[in-house]
Amino acid sequence: MAETTQMRIRPAAVAGRFYPDDAKELSFSVWQMIEAAREQVSAVPDIKAIIGPHAGYIYSGPIAAAAYAALGDLKGRIKRVVLIGPSHFVPLTGIATSSADAFATPLGQVPLDRDALDAALELPFVITYDEAHAQEHGLEVHLPFLQVALGSFKLAPFVFGDSTGSQCAELLKKLWGGPETLIVISSDLSHYLDYASARQVDMATCAAIEAMRPDQIGEKQACGRLAVQGLLQAGSEHHLKTRTLDLRNSGDTAGPRNRVVGYGAWALA
Repeated sequence: MAETTQMRIRPAAVAGRFYPDDAKELSFSVWQMIEAAREQVSAVPDIKAIIGPHAGYIYSGPIAAAAYAALGDLKGRIKRVVLIGPSHFVPLTGIATSSADAFATPLGQVPLDRDALDAALELPFVITYDEAHAQEHGLEVHLPFLQVALGSFKLAPFVFGDSTGSQCAELLKKLWGGPETLIVISSDLSHYLDYASARQVDMATCAAIEAMRPDQIGEKQACGRLAVQGLLQAGSEHHLKTRTLDLRNSGDTAGPRNRVVGYGAWALA
């Protein structure tokens, strides 16, 4: 009898904390946020990449929803999502992907694109490091949005540690693909400033993103700074333009205003 190979699943780590763990509640919540965002955000033609935040949905969900509203109806057209964000808990050198066959959320399993990951692992700074993904929320919170917005797709997940924007750019260029590939950069903005100060810093970050100037984004302006810089570098080579979709912070959504976290959403096409 032939041996059966057991699927290696990366289970949801923050369901029930960052977002609902009930599938019906989660699906409706995400759909409702995207529909609300569509009242302010229209679909961006020829969209290639989005940047969105990764906090709990009560804080950053409405801002993330703006990025997914900009996708319009791409179900069946996007076959692969390259998702990059920072490693919040596990120190690492370079950029880490996963050996899992799929990442799970309450909405089901998202299969990993092994061909894309094998190609990425040809780069000397890309490694397989499951520990960096095990408890990481920065990528996971985007998955339900992607599942609702896109339906079926394959995922190429990466978290960066001690890395550079140029390395992120090289990875993105390696996996750039065509219209079947969507790039998603996961990043919050300023952290724990008062409301007015956060607005000032985040507006400067927004201006740098709009101008495609990665050199103008400082270390404390975005936790996913290196991935944002990499996208702007790679995007410039492909002559992409940036559109700001939303720019707010936790003081605008669900938190106090004396110590806020900034959130923004952008589309590149």
